[in-house]
Amino acid sequence: MPVLFKQGLENTEMEEGKSVSLHCELTKADATVVWKKGEATLQASAKYEMKQKGTVAELVIHNTEPEDA
Repeated sequence: MPVLFKQGLENTEMEEGKSVSLHCELTKADATVVWKKGEATLQASAKYEMKQKGTVAELVIHNTEPEDA
């Protein structure tokens, strides 16, 4: 059975220089989530923090800039 989004991402406003958290919920626990910006795959770093617990995946973007939109 394919993994689907139960709850997709929502538009979020952020303040430059702050951190923002994006969440999505999947139909299957511990499914692999790949975060992308356009065609580029995001990698865990000081800027991007990826977390996953059960069916909820989270991307935290630290020190946000206008280019993060």
